[in-house]
Amino acid sequence: MPDNYFARYLPLLIHFLLAGALASAIVLLSWLIGYRKPTRAKLSPYECGMVPVGDARQRFSVKFYLVAMMFIIFDVEAVFLYPWAVVLRQLKMFGFWEMLVYVGIVLVGFFYVWKKGVLDWGKATSARRGEV
Repeated sequence: MPDNYFARYLPLLIHFLLAGALASAIVLLSWLIGYRKPTRAKLSPYECGMVPVGDARQRFSVKFYLVAMMFIIFDVEAVFLYPWAVVLRQLKMFGFWEMLVYVGIVLVGFFYVWKKGVLDWGKATSARRGEV
């Protein structure tokens, strides 16, 4: 191994350069030899097959974003279970009880947001005065 500190990172630099070159080549080739035939359906703002309804800049309910944030939070918390499962035998019973406390805290948080109605973002909210 060379004594130069930066020479140790040369394989990583080569890897990044090759990955970037390969990604650029794939995008360039698909643009050059790709089949392009514009149709009315392809030029529509939505290509999912549904007829566009309303404005594309419509407002979303805050509950939609709350559900998205809850999904990310619980997803990240679930990621912590993998390293724990890998080293479970080394941690013995201490690791088991610590993870049981962790999962309990996560479940308390989950039931709290469930009971608050954060996860029911499709349900109608209370109507304002004078509206039905």
